[in-house]
Amino acid sequence: MTDIPILTRRRIEAAILKHVFDVITERSGREEAEAVVGETCSRSAIAHGQEMAKAVDHPPTLSDFADILPNWTKDDALELEVLVTEPERMEFNVTRCRYAEAYKEMGVGDIGHLLSCNRDGDFCVGYNPEIELTRTQTIMKGASHCDFRYRMKGK
Repeated sequence: MTDIPILTRRRIEAAILKHVFDVITERSGREEAEAVVGETCSRSAIAHGQEMAKAVDHPPTLSDFADILPNWTKDDALELEVLVTEPERMEFNVTRCRYAEAYKEMGVGDIGHLLSCNRDGDFCVGYNPEIELTRTQTIMKGASHCDFRYRMKGK
């Protein structure tokens, strides 16, 4: 499924996970539903990171990450304001997020952070655990922009 745009992939996943979320909520409550869907998406993100890391013959760097970033922005899924691109640091703001728009449209905006945002740091765990993401706000949670700050640990 790596050849389809990630925005399309997330829409398909959200359509299924919405029903899973509803069933778990009915059976065990919202807290458990959020925990299960969150853990599911986390594991998926780590596996996706591991899969993408196989494309390079060395531990992936932030330069390698910058090269694959278009996977997430394809079809204007994200509008970025790039601030820093250095070997040890990459910083950008997302000023428009069609993932958030899609989830709101689908009626799952309240769990969009579980479906997408929380994946970002987990992807790094699978891709290269030495890449660290710091983010203090997201459009999904109502901010004007998402502030992505990646760095190599210890740098």
